Amino acid sequence: MRQFSNRYIFMFATVMVAIVALVLSSAALLLQPRQERNAEIEKKRNILASVGVETISTDTEELYAKYITGSFVINYKAEKVDGIDPFEVEVKKEQRKPIEEQVFPVFMATLDNGKNSVIMPLEGKGLWGPLYGYISLNDDNRSIYGVTFDHKAETPGLGAEINTSWFEDMFANKFLFDGDEFVGILVQKGGADPGDIHAVDAISGGTITSKALEKMVYDCMINYVEYLKNNSK
Repeated sequence: MRQFSNRYIFMFATVMVAIVALVLSSAALLLQPRQERNAEIEKKRNILASVGVETISTDTEELYAKYITGSFVINYKAEKVDGIDPFEVEVKKEQRKPIEEQVFPVFMATLDNGKNSVIMPLEGKGLWGPLYGYISLNDDNRSIYGVTFDHKAETPGLGAEINTSWFEDMFANKFLFDGDEFVGILVQKGGADPGDIHAVDAISGGTITSKALEKMVYDCMINYVEYLKNNSK
């Protein structure tokens, strides 16, 4: 059996590592445009889902152009800010900034019934990882039209239930305001009173995730309160 010196083995290993690294980096560069495209399509699908428009990858662009009729960003004073693409704003990054430097995206939808809806992104922390989603409002800008939620690592069968239709559907027509006061939505452990227009049922066994979602909705939507008040009917 041929014996190789330690130097030869070291050099061979170094060359192989370099080759593998080059192949992987090249593959990443080649796949990056496709990954970015897929992320864009998924984001548009989630925005549309918040107003009840279901899509597949092949019709997302067409339906987005049909239903999403405008978008802009506002600052903490509810003033519109020019020169920023709302679609490119990353809520998680904005949340790390001082409130005076943050911007908040707003997407405008025109529904099949002719009514308008505003859509806002949500981002928060769950039990095991980030929570995120979109919330759309009825044209009164006080009550919810629809929501879509998702997560990275919540417990299957428990907290992960936030992205199921039975949970999301409970938010429809619930009110974020009590009169002129912003109150958010209570995610009630043990079940909400059917007549409570500000509360939904928490997920059984997923109380921590449920309360984290409640906090996410409150913390994100409070940034839009002045805008919603200024544009309510």
